[in-house]
Amino acid sequence: MGRSRSRKGRDVSGVVVLDKPRGVTSSEAVQRAKTLFNARKVGHTGSLDPLATGVLPLCFGEATKFSRFLLTSDKKYRARLRLGIRTASGDADSDIVEERSTKGVTLDRIQNAMGSFRGEIDQIPSMYSAIKHRGKPLYKYARQGVEVERESRRITVYSIELLTFSGSEITLQVHSSKGTYVRTIADDLGEQLGCGAHVVELRRLMAGPFTESDLVTFDEIDTARAEGRLDMLLAPISSAVSQWPAVRLNTTSAYYLRQGQPVVVPHAPSEGWVQLRESCLNDEWFLGMGEIMEDGRVAPRRLILGERKL
Repeated sequence: MGRSRSRKGRDVSGVVVLDKPRGVTSSEAVQRAKTLFNARKVGHTGSLDPLATGVLPLCFGEATKFSRFLLTSDKKYRARLRLGIRTASGDADSDIVEERSTKGVTLDRIQNAMGSFRGEIDQIPSMYSAIKHRGKPLYKYARQGVEVERESRRITVYSIELLTFSGSEITLQVHSSKGTYVRTIADDLGEQLGCGAHVVELRRLMAGPFTESDLVTFDEIDTARAEGRLDMLLAPISSAVSQWPAVRLNTTSAYYLRQGQPVVVPHAPSEGWVQLRESCLNDEWFLGMGEIMEDGRVAPRRLILGERKL
């Protein structure tokens, strides 16, 4: 008989909303958090560029089952742009490809140009992105000097606000759907203004239900680890899907649902995803996520192992 491979790390479940530092890739942040928590399983929920800082939710253990809900969630960013300089990647981490005068760029021109980025728009992703072409990330082609034809993607920009305009720099706040590249917005805006532009600072302010008020830094993780209160930094698994409506099940319905059977739930929404919660007297447990079927029953889709009291 072959020996089974030992699984390294602790069974830790929950969410840490990391304040990703600048100069660190999302994958590096995951590995560092995994080591600090000595966790068996950790994953991020949508990468941030090395230049970017801010909200990077990390899902541990059973919470990884719900990463998809954060991957597809809306995001909010604050970006500082430098006008007059265009770069290969649209941010400060790549070579300058063109410099132009910013003379004639006024507040009115900026605000008028920003109007074309509101609502549903088609965006062509940067070559410096993690989108794959034939199994290989686009940025690897870009580093080899190879240009790959990319199809535009439909995104929604719910709002784009001008926060500051000083000399050759502007600061924007962007609230958008998943898959939006702020670097591309900066580059396209610079072209509309006729001077070029790139991102010099980018901070994610929100990802789904999480905001800056939820952030935990690596320094705080180090301190908590030294003080033996590391797991107190973990938000509950249910926090990853708190933006979805909840349905409450009695003990009998919860039993059948755990067996994989759809159940009838009074007052459930007519469609979409729902949180599954078992209620008994004054106690409530998070079971996972379900989906409303065409006949109105609730079908289990993502269930956690065990029960998590709310």
